[in-house]
Amino acid sequence: MSEWGPGQWVVRLLVAVMPVLALLGTVGAGEAPPVWLVGVVAALAIGFAAFPESAVGVAVLVLVLAWWGLGLRDGLDPWAVPAAAAILVAHLAAVVASYGPRQLRVDPDVAWLWVRRGLAVFAVSPALLVVSLWLRGTPEPPGIWVLGLGAAFLATTAASFAFLHVWEDG
Repeated sequence: MSEWGPGQWVVRLLVAVMPVLALLGTVGAGEAPPVWLVGVVAALAIGFAAFPESAVGVAVLVLVLAWWGLGLRDGLDPWAVPAAAAILVAHLAAVVASYGPRQLRVDPDVAWLWVRRGLAVFAVSPALLVVSLWLRGTPEPPGIWVLGLGAAFLATTAASFAFLHVWEDG
């Protein structure tokens, strides 16, 4: 840890703190996580910060998402948007932290590239929440899953092209 530069400390601090903040977002939604769960998520998040390329990151992020799914049975709450932002920030900071050896300084161009990508991914979150709240309680129209799969395919294809464009320009 002593070989980390200031940039590494910043991204690793984000990796350690953001999953806990995402978990605590359910407090605003009316369902506080148990103290033991906050402790487990904090410990895993610190491990994720120390080893951002390890599977610990998947475990901590899945645990936070599972709590959102189990703690809030409905899961549709405006607090989900900042929680999604916190999860995304933790993931992207881990990506930046995992570039090269620990002592490698964080390249500002690489960091800004991932910030732009993160903002592009996050941009749909508020709209997705609004549409989900609007559609809550309506009966499922026939073929909605096929339509959803087609929309996901188109979104993935568009994101791939956008990613290639950003990659070539970035």
